[in-house]
Amino acid sequence: MRPLTDEETKTMFEKLSKYIGENIKLLIDRPDGTYCFRLHNDRVYYMSEKILKLATNISRDKLVSVGTCFGKFTKTQKFRLHITALDFLAPYAKFKVWVKPGSEQSFLYGNHVMKSGLGRITENTAQYQGVVVYSMADVPLGFGVAAKTTQECRKVDPMSIVVFHQADIGEYIRSEDTLT
Repeated sequence: MRPLTDEETKTMFEKLSKYIGENIKLLIDRPDGTYCFRLHNDRVYYMSEKILKLATNISRDKLVSVGTCFGKFTKTQKFRLHITALDFLAPYAKFKVWVKPGSEQSFLYGNHVMKSGLGRITENTAQYQGVVVYSMADVPLGFGVAAKTTQECRKVDPMSIVVFHQADIGEYIRSEDTLT
């Protein structure tokens, strides 16, 4: 386990800023202590410094994971967020989308959100902006990328895609063997 390099940190923070904007600093400087990001086996983990000190007692080859996995770096050094980061992204999300109860199951199966399943959307959402997807009961279901702006969503036909699916809580069941 090692700290992220400057390039890795920049890549990861650019991805996080698509979803939570400048609220990234709230992830690091929390009232309950200082938290940090560490890289282990191409995966980025988020943990308190207290846990980090305890984890140094375990050898690298024996350590499976520590803290919360935020995502991983691909072989081409792109950063992909994992669904395990949803609990930290949802409270700080700048742009949100709420889906109707009938479309929740479709989204949880890995499908995009259609206009017919759109309940509400945050005002002034730009195209290709990262959004957190909620149920109408304000339960975070996952995250994705807005396919259309808020203004375009009002005029578009019901069968067009408004949010591209990236991750959802259904992945805990579909991909339980690959999530760490």
